This record gives sequence, C-alpha cells and structure tokens, in this order.
Amino acid sequence: MERDRSGRVLAALSVSPALAVAGWLLVGLPLLLAGRFAPLPALLLGVTAAALLCWAGTRGVRRGARGAGQGVQATPWQVAGVLAVAAGSGVFNVVMHSEQLLVRRDPATYAQYAAWIAGHGSLPIPDQAAAFGGHDPSLYFDSVGTYPVDGGVVPQFMPGPPMLFAIGDWLGAPFAVPAVLGALAVLTVAGVAARLAGGRWAVLAAAAFAVSLPILYTSRTTFSEIPSLILLFGGLALAQDAIEAERPGWRQGLPAGLVLGLAVLVRVDGLRDVLPVLAYAGLLIAMRRSGRPQGAVGVPLLAGLVAGAGLGLVAAYALARPYLEYLSGSVRPLLVICAVVLVLTPIGVAATPVLARIRPPRWLPAAGAALVVLVMAALYARPWFQTVTRKATNVDDARTAEFIAQTQQANGLPIQPERLYFEYSLHWVTWYIGIPAVVLATVAAAVLLRRLLRDGRPFVWLLPLAVIGWTTVTTLLRPEITPDQPWASRRLVPVVIPGLIVLAVWGLGWLRERSWPREPVRRWATVAGVLLVLAPPVVTSIGTAFTPVERGEAAAVRTMCAAIPPKASVLFVERVTGDRFTQLVRGMCGRPAAQVTRPPTQDLAEEPAVRAAVERVRAAGRVPVVLAADPAQVAPYGTPRQIMGLVTRQDERSLVDPPDGTWSLRVNVWMAVG
Repeated sequence: MERDRSGRVLAALSVSPALAVAGWLLVGLPLLLAGRFAPLPALLLGVTAAALLCWAGTRGVRRGARGAGQGVQATPWQVAGVLAVAAGSGVFNVVMHSEQLLVRRDPATYAQYAAWIAGHGSLPIPDQAAAFGGHDPSLYFDSVGTYPVDGGVVPQFMPGPPMLFAIGDWLGAPFAVPAVLGALAVLTVAGVAARLAGGRWAVLAAAAFAVSLPILYTSRTTFSEIPSLILLFGGLALAQDAIEAERPGWRQGLPAGLVLGLAVLVRVDGLRDVLPVLAYAGLLIAMRRSGRPQGAVGVPLLAGLVAGAGLGLVAAYALARPYLEYLSGSVRPLLVICAVVLVLTPIGVAATPVLARIRPPRWLPAAGAALVVLVMAALYARPWFQTVTRKATNVDDARTAEFIAQTQQANGLPIQPERLYFEYSLHWVTWYIGIPAVVLATVAAAVLLRRLLRDGRPFVWLLPLAVIGWTTVTTLLRPEITPDQPWASRRLVPVVIPGLIVLAVWGLGWLRERSWPREPVRRWATVAGVLLVLAPPVVTSIGTAFTPVERGEAAAVRTMCAAIPPKASVLFVERVTGDRFTQLVRGMCGRPAAQVTRPPTQDLAEEPAVRAAVERVRAAGRVPVVLAADPAQVAPYGTPRQIMGLVTRQDERSLVDPPDGTWSLRVNVWMAVG
C-alpha cells in the first residue's frame, strides 16, 4: 500500500510540469495573438488554466487508477531521491546561470523575444521608422534573430519558449526560469523511467540525466529544448497512464495528445518528434474495433494531438511566418509526411480485419533486434566511412562555412570549411552519457523490439520506443546544427539523451534480473552498473559545470542603456555590433534602432550614407546616436565614448572532442552623439 501511495505521488508529480506548461501555453498564445500578453491577464488566466489541467490530468492518479497504482511502484525514499535530484539540479543551475543577452546565438534571441513580449505583449515589433525620418533604402531594421515584415520585425523561432521565459521578466528573475524548467525536466524524465523501468531506477535516471553536460548547458539559459522535452516526455507518461487507466477514454487520452501536440508550439521540429503518435493513435483506434479497452484512448489521443499541433502551426503562420519560410525546405516535406500518415491512419483502421489475419514470419522478431544493433553500430562507425559536407549555396551557408573554418583553425584541425561533422553524432552521445549507457540502451531497445514483434508485449513500451527510436535515428543522421560543442549538444536534449537514459536503466534492470541469480552478486553487479551509467557523464561535465558563461552581460547592458540619451535614435554602422545589439537597444533600452546599409563586401557603412541618416534623425526632432565596435568607426560623427567594455567567458567551440573548458569573450561598444 505504501509503495502504491508513493507511486501515485511520483506519477502525479512527474506529469504536472507538462500539464502546467500546456495550460500556460494554451492561454498565452491567444493573448499574444490578440496583443494582450500582459502580466495580469496572463498570470491570472495562465495559472488558472495550468492548475485546472494539472487537476484534470492527475485526477485518476490521485484516485489510484490501475495505470498509476500498478504502473508506478515506488518507495517514499525513491520519491524523495527523485525530488532531491530535481531540486539540486534547479538550485545548482540557478547559481551557475548564464546571462546571454547580446544576440550572438539562439539563447539571446529567445531572451530578447521574451523581454519584448513581457514588456509590450504583442507582435510584430514596430520598426519606429518615423524616429529616423521615415523609411529609407539606406536603413534596415532587422538583425540576427529577427526578420523584416511590413512596418516592423518579427523574432525568429516559435513563441512557446518566450511565453514561458517572460514569466521571469515579470517576476524580476529572468535567469531563474531556465533552471526551474530544467529541474522540472529531471522530474519528468524520472517519472517516465519509473513507469517503464520501475521506481528503483527512477533516481538513477534522474541523476544520470541531470549531470549530463547538454542538460546542464540548456538548463542555464533560454533554450527551447528543455520545454520541448517536458512536453514530449510528459505526454509519453500521460499516454501510458491513459492506456493503463481503469476506464480509459477522453479524460485520459485528450490531455496526453494535447501535451504532445503542443511540442510544435515550442519547436517546429516537434512535428517530427510526434509523428509516431499519429500512427500509434491509429493503432489504438483499430484496437477499439477488436474490443480491447485501450482502444478507447485512440480517438481522444488523436484529437488532442491534432489540436495541439494545429495551435503550433497557427502560431508559426501568424507569428513566425518568415522563419517558417526559411525552413520551408525541411518543413514542407515533413508536413507532407504528416498528412500522408494522417490519411493512412483511417485506411489502416479500416483494413485492420485483413491485416490481423497476416502472420508475420518467425524470423521477424530476431531480425528487428538485429536491426537495432546494426543501426547503432553503423551510426557509431560513420566517421570511418563517411565525411558529411555541404557546399555553400546562400549567405547563411557561407557564414557557417566561415565560422567552421575559424573554429578548425582554433582547434588545430585542417581547414575544411565545407565539413559538417555530422558523422560524429553518435560519438557526441557517448561523450555526454557514456559508452556503457549507449550499449545498455541499444541492448534494451533490441530486447524490447523483439518482444513487441513476437507477442505485442510489453505494450506500454510501444509508443516510447517508437518516439525515442524514430527521433534518435533521424536526429543523429542529420543534426542540422553548427557542429561545435557544446552548442551542437542541444540537438540531443529533447529526446535522444533522456530516451537513451530511460532505455539504459531498463536495460540495467533487465541484466540484473537475468544474469545474476544470487542476491549478493546481483547487488554488487547493480552497484557497478550504476557507476558505469553515472561516472562517464560526470567526468565529461566536470570541466565546464562550475564555470558559468557570459556572466556580467546584464550589468553591462544596464550601463549601456543608461548612457544612451533618452530621445536618441540609434544608428549601427558596423555589422557585428548591429547584429548583436539592434533588437537589444530597441527592446531592452527602449530606443529606436536601425542599421545603416553596408556595401556587400564590407562590414562598415559608408560615411556619406551615415551622415545622411544622421541629418534625417535631426530633422525628425531626435538625437542621432551612432554605435560601433571601435572608436575610429564612430569618430567621424562625434566624440567617441565607450559605453560597454565587457570581459567574460563564452562556450568552448570544439569539433572533434567533448568540451572541457571555456573561452574568453570581449565585447566593446563605442558611441558618438551626432
């Protein structure tokens, strides 16, 4: 009875983060679309929606439904251990938080996005062209992380994460929210491990996950991967509770589908991650025709998934259309695949009686298990027979190639700008969770797939194995990210790392029960297995875990904003400073900002164009301010004054080894008042 009660507590706690995030997003998106994303309505309605969804989604768990009571068996000490790991993760990452506000990479883009909607509650961001004497071909208002639209700019990326990070801006703790979300992710992964591998392995899964470097990395600043993970793994836990419920139906299936579908509102890649859920819902619908009680979950799961993903696509079209167009080469094929699966689902359901009569060959289970091992072996061996390259066909590709060449030079590697290093993707995973965990996960996946193909059991593993397997293979084949570490490790966060850790602890439990019948030997073998799972990620993480990056940026930004005159219209005449600061000055300093057009092959605007822009600003009744990285670049327009001289640390950029330190970063901003 005590284990049942503790299991219900862990089951409820581990799905509450996903339900709360979903409730907040369901309220926040309509408010943002209406231009009313303000503290009072968002907090009142959002907290209420989150609480109601948590109550509805965990009601069966608290009543001791069959899925919660039997699916999660845990002792009070195991629950306490999971909570301690989650709390420790949150506190540690709050203390070691990053302050990425200068738009150099995605976290600062998310931070600026969150700061804008927290302060203004609407999109697009007005360009304030009147402050520069009106629109002029010599000026442009977008920068890195934003796209131009009629009358303004829109931020890159989906609005889900900024709507969560905005809470920190409102509460005066903008750098705490990522760490809190990271702690909730630890709790969520532990809940999935408890459901699938047993409560005794939940603490190990939580600890191995929490100490992995990519999790530390993405829990310290404004990334989208941790919120995506919470929704995906929280949705998997809810789906399992739904099919194991005493009376499965709409009350259980709808929240699970909705939570999974809302992953699209956080990341466009969420479409790929939830694709197996479409097929799974169709299978459940087919099972209902054969009288199996789990089949009652199929329609509500599908309805929730379509509703959640639909909201994400609406948000993408309404608020991030240029970003969607930029990704059209990969998004359109994915949408076609989703549409095909959606169409094939009812066809498959209708054909169920015919398909049920087909007997699979006896060799299929063994072949499936062998295929898992072969795929993982091939992914690991890729560097020995493949070198992934890409020729630059546009400006973004050219900049990436230039960046890779600079990083290769810094790493002492041959200069090959076209290289992408994607062939090392499984090696990245072994760096961050260890070879033993990857081997255990591979064995577990092979054993589970063999069982599923043989007799359809354990059925609760079907959806998690499909999502983890599909996303892991597609992600490792084409990570589609600049390959320097730890930056590229973020691709592994939403599914690959937590999924393989859950599989690894199940595999450890399977080996424990199968290989060592004598209890003393079993106990020591278990200790050895735990150390093999925990030690490698700790060893990799220790080099950077205690070194926060980009600290001091918040104070430097406050100093810079205070130095810019109140009625200033800010002109950026140099590319790097303009890319980093245009939206920051507009959003955090509250001053109109624009960049002066530069010749195609230069980083500095021509002096006549700048002087003409300065005169137009004066004619508009405002104070022209020119910003750049060097005093000589602003000297022609007034007396140079340094308003930022930041010295801090930044992420290492390692291409063929795990990161073990940080690099220095200096950022200078000089101002001239015209």
